[in-house]
Amino acid sequence: MESAREDEPAGKTTWANLGKALGPGILVACAAVGGSHLVWSTRAGAEFGWSLVGLVLLANLFKFPFFLYGQRYTAATGESLLTGYYRHGVVFVWIFLLFNILTGTINVAGVAMLSAALFAGYGFTALPVAQITVLLVIFCALVLLGGQYRFLDGFAKVTIAVLGLSTLLAVAFAFFNYTAPPPDFRAPSPWTLASFAFLIGLLGWMPAPVDLSAWSSLWMFSRQKQTGHFATPRETAVDFYLGYVSAVFLAVVFLALGALVMHGTGVSFAASGIAFSAQLVQLYTETIGDWSRLLILSAAFVTMFSTTMTCIDGYPRALAACCSLIGRCDVERFAALQRFWVVAVAGSACLVVLFFVQNLVQLLTFAAVASFLTSPVLAYINYKVMNGANVPRHHRPGRLLKLLSWSGLVFFGLMTAGYLYVLLFYGG
Repeated sequence: MESAREDEPAGKTTWANLGKALGPGILVACAAVGGSHLVWSTRAGAEFGWSLVGLVLLANLFKFPFFLYGQRYTAATGESLLTGYYRHGVVFVWIFLLFNILTGTINVAGVAMLSAALFAGYGFTALPVAQITVLLVIFCALVLLGGQYRFLDGFAKVTIAVLGLSTLLAVAFAFFNYTAPPPDFRAPSPWTLASFAFLIGLLGWMPAPVDLSAWSSLWMFSRQKQTGHFATPRETAVDFYLGYVSAVFLAVVFLALGALVMHGTGVSFAASGIAFSAQLVQLYTETIGDWSRLLILSAAFVTMFSTTMTCIDGYPRALAACCSLIGRCDVERFAALQRFWVVAVAGSACLVVLFFVQNLVQLLTFAAVASFLTSPVLAYINYKVMNGANVPRHHRPGRLLKLLSWSGLVFFGLMTAGYLYVLLFYGG
């Protein structure tokens, strides 16, 4: 399994080294923007207005420590977060492995299908969305099988910047051109049993599933191979905060776009892939102008395509790391396992899209709910690992971070129990 050399010096934090360290945290932000923000934040604003801003911020706050631990643990110990799992018992690695086999397949299928629906917006309607999805997944898998982490890293940084600027521009136009809903409009309440499944879906991908914390840990070693520099804890913190704060800010911005443009109009998002993606693009063009349609469509597609590629890299990388730890494999074997899992995850996602999915929104909801239900377990393991005896004391969580961690664990646990109760006794 990958790890930094134990005798590697920490080095000084210079602008050059900081530039070499930036990447893993931004990749997580890219995955978050494509998955939760473009879909869930926008839908939250469109359906419930500003009612869910507090919940969005709360979800980001409670998940913050568990994402932080992924990169901080690696910077402090020189080993991956999953190696930390192994230190506390191989059962934790097995738990992560089984959870990721489930969530990896459906999450890749969901983001890839939305990418394909956006691609169809260019006029490529000769093939059904499901078949376009398969072609996109195969293309991403082939690029990653070629070992193109450098392409993934650069692509993510550009796409998150383009979509972020586009969304800020759209929100600015929407704010100055805002038309209040008619006087007789009564906004639906999100605090009902009927809306509970939506809230769990929003929480599941806000800002991203907790298992992505292991991805950023593993990406640190790929970034080291690319630049020749292993990030110090201080440099890692800058990378993490830059990515995470950007994700939180954009979550509110996307919610604002949905609230300012769609809320109160009587229009709701469609279930079909092409109609859903067209409505996303229309949100921008209605505020910026029709001239921006191609630009916005391209920004949205490239963002979702980047998210798809990020997921097809992240899940197999984490699954290969788990198998390497369980089987005590060397680095060469890890590379072979990673290629195997790229093919397996891509192939299973294609099967889900071709044979089991008719409704894009339903697939995205199922993927987000499944991600949330695994959150309490994975968050607890992250906390346990970060407080391990092998972590230098000054890098372990302080009182405030411990309080926030336990508050998050209680929140995830209560919401999970509430969802299961509603599902069992009220039919979801």
